[in-house]
Amino acid sequence: MRQASKFTKFLLVMVAVGLMLGAGFPRAEAAKNAPVRMIPQNFSDLADTVSPAVVHIKVEKTVKASGRSSGSSGQNPFGGNKQFKDFFGRHFGEQRQPEFKQPGQGSGFIIEKSGYIVTNNHVVEGADEIKVVLKDETQYDAVVVGLDPVTDIALIKVDPKKSLPTVQLGSSADLRVGEWVAAIGSPFGLEYTVTAGIVSAKGRVIGSGPYDDFIQTDASINPGNSGGPLINMQGEVVGINTMIIAGGQGIGFAIPVDQVKGIVSQLKSDGEVTRGWLGVTIQDLKGDLAQYYGVDGKSGVMVVDVVPGDPADKGGVKPKDIITIVNGKRINTSRDLTNLAANLVVGDTANVTILRDGKHKTLHVKIGKRPLTMAAASQNQHEQKDSEYGFEVTELTPEIARRLNIKETAGVIVVGVAPNSKADAAGVKQGDLIIEVNRKNVDSVKDFKSLLDQYKDGDGISLLVQRMNAGLMVIRLA
Repeated sequence: MRQASKFTKFLLVMVAVGLMLGAGFPRAEAAKNAPVRMIPQNFSDLADTVSPAVVHIKVEKTVKASGRSSGSSGQNPFGGNKQFKDFFGRHFGEQRQPEFKQPGQGSGFIIEKSGYIVTNNHVVEGADEIKVVLKDETQYDAVVVGLDPVTDIALIKVDPKKSLPTVQLGSSADLRVGEWVAAIGSPFGLEYTVTAGIVSAKGRVIGSGPYDDFIQTDASINPGNSGGPLINMQGEVVGINTMIIAGGQGIGFAIPVDQVKGIVSQLKSDGEVTRGWLGVTIQDLKGDLAQYYGVDGKSGVMVVDVVPGDPADKGGVKPKDIITIVNGKRINTSRDLTNLAANLVVGDTANVTILRDGKHKTLHVKIGKRPLTMAAASQNQHEQKDSEYGFEVTELTPEIARRLNIKETAGVIVVGVAPNSKADAAGVKQGDLIIEVNRKNVDSVKDFKSLLDQYKDGDGISLLVQRMNAGLMVIRLA
């Protein structure tokens, strides 16, 4: 009887568990009601649908000697350092010769039947020849429609004899952490490789430039994947595969497609990207700063400096003002303001709410055009002359120094070099750390702008540069 009693109790427990599983727990019910995109039984249909619109890109460029250096002008903002590698392919990064043809490779995807293709800027920047190979092995010559080095996005065009297959652009805003994604591209030249993984994180800031907002994924991506699509389970492009962390496994980064759409539209219509510009240096309200200035919830950003003669200065913004709202949108971080300002229409007037001396005030600022270089922003009257050098720098922050394994505490980092500019011809590279200008120390972007202005009418400007894997070098700007 006692044994029978135990067996009966066991049956009752199992029945109860079965009833609970049938009814569902509250969390299971909530999860069932949420729109979850599940992993398919296989990725074959997905690959068959998307891969015809994915292309393999081959490039060739003439490399000219410019001192003892390595790498290419088509590298990502972190150059050839130990932490970050671009996806250009195995041939890039070799020791440069006096002059020779340098091959490279990447990936891309077709967005219009007439032959418009999206890829990374670093894949095609400075290329003398661009070849696009389709999945059916059809090959086309391509031309550059427009480049945006700041976000590493490029638009190229082929002239097909027939309508080409295209991809569908999705929404990166709707993408959820943990959702399945797939990457299609040509890693190491192995065309149409498909790998799968999940979205590991969104909104990653990795110090590559002012508009960092990367999707992090563990889908396997390698050199040669640059410019290829990151797709969701509906076969929609949600990002452009752009960079990886060297030595790391399961850590790759893609540019969100929502950011890509607006940039590609401008590249197609204008050949370049026009961004709004306020003309302020800002920083987040960290630590006790928010309490000191009486800001609730640590929202808003502090104005450290105002560029004389630029929009913010003309609109009445002053150093130590706290910018809290722009056009009705609350500003919580420096990144919020940078991205919002970039999307403002040049010539429009923005309502900028500031906190000054404990009182809120709304100023009206007419938006200017973001200059190509930080040096161009030093003074309005010198904008055109300074911008002729064609490169952009940013402050050396502790985060950037850590990621680049830089022990220096002073200097400015080059985050953009315009193709065919004086800086490009002289050999300035993205990721270079500028330490001195004409033997004068550079401690900040403000110092750098001041020194460029000071020596612009002289015999030339010599930059003392520290480059990863190459050491110190002197670059002379004509």
